[in-house]
Amino acid sequence: MGRRRRAHPLPPRDGVDATRVVVRDPALALLDVLRAAPAFAGVDDAALLERFAAGEVVDSTGIALTPTTRCRAGRPVYLYRDLPAEVEIGFTMPILHRDDDIVVVDKPHFLSTMPRGAHVTQTALVRLRRHLGVDAVSPAHRLDRLTAGVLLFTLRPEVRGAYQRLFAERQVRKVYRAVAPAPRVSMPIEVADRIVKDATDLRARVVAGAVNARTRVEVVGESGTDGLAEYRLTPITGRTHQLRLHMAGLGTPIVGDPLYPEIDDDLAARPDRGDFSRPLRLVAAELTFDDPLTGRTRTFTTDRRP
Repeated sequence: MGRRRRAHPLPPRDGVDATRVVVRDPALALLDVLRAAPAFAGVDDAALLERFAAGEVVDSTGIALTPTTRCRAGRPVYLYRDLPAEVEIGFTMPILHRDDDIVVVDKPHFLSTMPRGAHVTQTALVRLRRHLGVDAVSPAHRLDRLTAGVLLFTLRPEVRGAYQRLFAERQVRKVYRAVAPAPRVSMPIEVADRIVKDATDLRARVVAGAVNARTRVEVVGESGTDGLAEYRLTPITGRTHQLRLHMAGLGTPIVGDPLYPEIDDDLAARPDRGDFSRPLRLVAAELTFDDPLTGRTRTFTTDRRP
């Protein structure tokens, strides 16, 4: 969440932001640009022309564009798209705290933080906007789709940047709980290495080089006779998939992880078939920070177990 969120010239519709399409080929008329955009694959010309006729294809200033408009490369245009069919995620998302500036929720497993790809309405952001009737709701940070737990949103644009900077500048103390096989090394332990993740790769990986990822791992209890244990994970940094990769690297991958240590295609595909029986046993259990508006230390927790 380090980058400033772009303002949209079109208001959200039923909690969903308009789609942003960036022009890559300035030689193409705008209708052809939209025909080639992945977000509008399968949308026929008649439907696109209806959006133009309604004045719902606009530039970043809100000026309506035409099908024959040619835009310079890199210029964004905005329009609404039809919502994809999605498998309903029936788990509740309790509100842990709300005031004039923020709302904190307990996000369930399988619910994305915000729209991306095929997941649009089945996201925490859209669900919360619809529930509160407040389109200005915006996430201050993100949790992976498969991770449950404490997630903070802002309610007013004027305070959004202040709370997002807390997370971008690592001023928030986070604690996670996880269930994984019993430890194979002495605990507690701090894992420190270098993690990189390419946009084209589903998984992050450890590489040689300067350390950029640190996690403190502690055992907090046994899970019975099944050979599992419950762990307390405290990330000191915040790399993508850091906790999952570090636990797998210790020989104790988190239960229900479809990516680490190896990709499990069947497990990964289950949620999209409506099978939510094998969640990733990872919960964002606690957030603590000094409020950027008041300076008061605030802590938000969930009783959800991993």
